[in-house]
Amino acid sequence: MLAFILFLIIIWIILGIIGAVVHGLIWLLIIAAVLFLATLVFGGSRLRSGRR
Repeated sequence: MLAFILFLIIIWIILGIIGAVVHGLIWLLIIAAVLFLATLVFGGSRLRSGRR
C-alpha cells in the first residue's frame, strides 16, 4: 500500500512540474496539486487505520 501511495505522489509531482513549465498547461498544475493533496489525505488515513 505504501508503494502505491508513493507512486501516486511521484506521478502528481511530475504532472505538477509539467503544468508549471508549459505555460498553457496551468490547469494541469492545479489538477496535480488537488490530486496530490487527496493522495496525502487518503494515504495518511489508510496508514493510521492500519496501525491500530
